[in-house]
Amino acid sequence: MKPVEIKGIIPPIITPMNEDESVNEAELRNQVNRQIEGGVHGLFPFGTNGEGYILNEQEKEQVLRIVIDETKGRVPVYAGTGCISTKDTIRQSKMAMELGADVLSIITPSFAAASQNELYEHYKAVAAAVDMPIVLYNIPARTGNALAPATVAKLSKIDNIVGAKDSSGNFDNMLQYIEQTRDSEDFAVLSGNDSLILWNLLAGGAGGIAGCANVFPEVMASIYDAFMAGDLEKARAAQDSIRSFRNCFRYGNPNTIVKTAVSLLGYPVGRCRAPFNQVPEEGIEAIRAVLKENEAKGMCRCVKG
Repeated sequence: MKPVEIKGIIPPIITPMNEDESVNEAELRNQVNRQIEGGVHGLFPFGTNGEGYILNEQEKEQVLRIVIDETKGRVPVYAGTGCISTKDTIRQSKMAMELGADVLSIITPSFAAASQNELYEHYKAVAAAVDMPIVLYNIPARTGNALAPATVAKLSKIDNIVGAKDSSGNFDNMLQYIEQTRDSEDFAVLSGNDSLILWNLLAGGAGGIAGCANVFPEVMASIYDAFMAGDLEKARAAQDSIRSFRNCFRYGNPNTIVKTAVSLLGYPVGRCRAPFNQVPEEGIEAIRAVLKENEAKGMCRCVKG
């Protein structure tokens, strides 16, 4: 297994789409380079912001192949390979391994309630089937299944399970992940909530999977970089600066808000795939106003000039 340090700001990179909802390869390659040039520390194709929930297996393979090819080893590539069944998760994970992904990010199974032991056995089976680093992905609001801190601690003893991303929004849950895995060498805990990245780092975490990096890559990367350089004031300022944009999430699905914002910056990323593709006019105006305000602060740049 190739060792990969799980750290920093890792965007769940958006999947640009053409008008017919097919993948826009040219713009996906452009977004890969935009993110890396912005200083991010990894890329996570077909995560939630990448609309992994609505891409079929062939499209996921297409997106992953493009991202790996364009990244050219400059940063680690995390592949979201979690499915409902253990069998399908193993198949998708082997696909990602064969294509050359660096890390697997595996979401908890959805639709049916699973016990903690069932979740443990699911991840244990996947870990045994692939010789790759695995990051557990806890997002109970979407899957209905929450990974308890004790289960994460137990899973952290498996050699190739190297980290956990917590998107529960419960800071205490993330703290318990950190506390209960301290004796597992090099196990990393990432925040799945962009507002908690600095607090994750202060508590001993490793960074975050940050959807807002699709809009503000340099700003989001600077939270981690400033913290590591010991400049807490700068890290705090960067963390606080995304609040106005996150306030726009009240106008719709956060994935749709993020993709709309990138589009308003002038990148031809298209809309989210239907039916999750509508933002009311007042929401669009609010996003546009926030982007204009943040552009004046140097946080982003409109490519339309």
